[in-house]
Amino acid sequence: MTKEFKQELMQKYARTANDTGSPEVQIALLTERINHLTDHLRTHKKDHHSRRGLFLMIGKRRGLLDYLIRTDIERYRAIIKELGIRK
Repeated sequence: MTKEFKQELMQKYARTANDTGSPEVQIALLTERINHLTDHLRTHKKDHHSRRGLFLMIGKRRGLLDYLIRTDIERYRAIIKELGIRK
């Protein structure tokens, strides 16, 4: 993921101008990394070290999504719809 692409994602999902840490931004960045790593693992089926990293990222994203459900269900629904994440 290039620096410019990461900045675009942050601007798209940010709640304020300099927002880099809101759950929406973190979920969007993790989703992009998860998608990239999933494509990598389709090619390299025996790369178990990267698979473990993928599982850790999925768990972190799940925790952020659970936090968002507890705090603001509407923001949760909006982010999963926009990113195409299945529950």
